[in-house]
Amino acid sequence: MKLNSIGPAAGSRKVAKRVGRGHSAGQGKTCGSGHKGQKSRSGGYHKVGFEGGQMPIHRRLPKVGFASRTGAFSQEVRLSEVNKLTDELIDLDALKRAGFVSPRALQVKIILSGELTKAVKVKGVSVTKGARAAIEAAGGSIED
Repeated sequence: MKLNSIGPAAGSRKVAKRVGRGHSAGQGKTCGSGHKGQKSRSGGYHKVGFEGGQMPIHRRLPKVGFASRTGAFSQEVRLSEVNKLTDELIDLDALKRAGFVSPRALQVKIILSGELTKAVKVKGVSVTKGARAAIEAAGGSIED
């Protein structure tokens, strides 16, 4: 193999259209831009979403987003954090006192992340399926 013989694969690079080279070349006179109008002029184009002066759709429609009303009041606690607690009863107040959840929290869910090495009693707190299995395997109980 020689450096002067290396080239792109066949068909990987399109040959550019040579416009404005006469009628018989297929792209003569107007070069495929048609007659008159903004799109036929050099440098004549507009920004994305421009609708000819009409108020564009992205400005006609109202802004609509999503702000969860419960997001600020619901939190998750890991099993490894539950393991650090000295209390045997794990409830919302115990988690707030320990500083694992915000004082504004109204709902808490314990998720399976980390290990639990002691038996705990969970009361009034949601638990995922995996965390439930881990708590019961450690000898703990869950009260709904």
